[in-house]
Amino acid sequence: QVQLQESGPGLVKPSQTLSLTCTVSGDSITANGAVWGWIRQPPGKEPEWMGAIDTSGSSYYNPSLKNRTSITRDTSKNQFTLQLSSVAPRDTAVYYCARGEGGWSPWGKGTQVTVSS
Repeated sequence: QVQLQESGPGLVKPSQTLSLTCTVSGDSITANGAVWGWIRQPPGKEPEWMGAIDTSGSSYYNPSLKNRTSITRDTSKNQFTLQLSSVAPRDTAVYYCARGEGGWSPWGKGTQVTVSS
């Protein structure tokens, strides 16, 4: 059974860099066939795909966030990490990591991130 767990700070100040880590169990992030992604949902809005990293380590980003987003991985820990720079209150959202293969499933439980001074 594949499980994903997000971790990171719940509160970030404006202009800082948000960093979240997703720990994967039950599957390898280097195994063929899947990509590993980040999705966020601001309050009252639809989920927004942020980006993903594939099994070779190549990353792909939502064009609207590309200049501020970086997704990397630590294969020794079976983790992948999201960094979002220059955050602002509009980046307040629940952030999810998920496995992608013909659709996004499963998702982690999500972690609330609030951007506020």
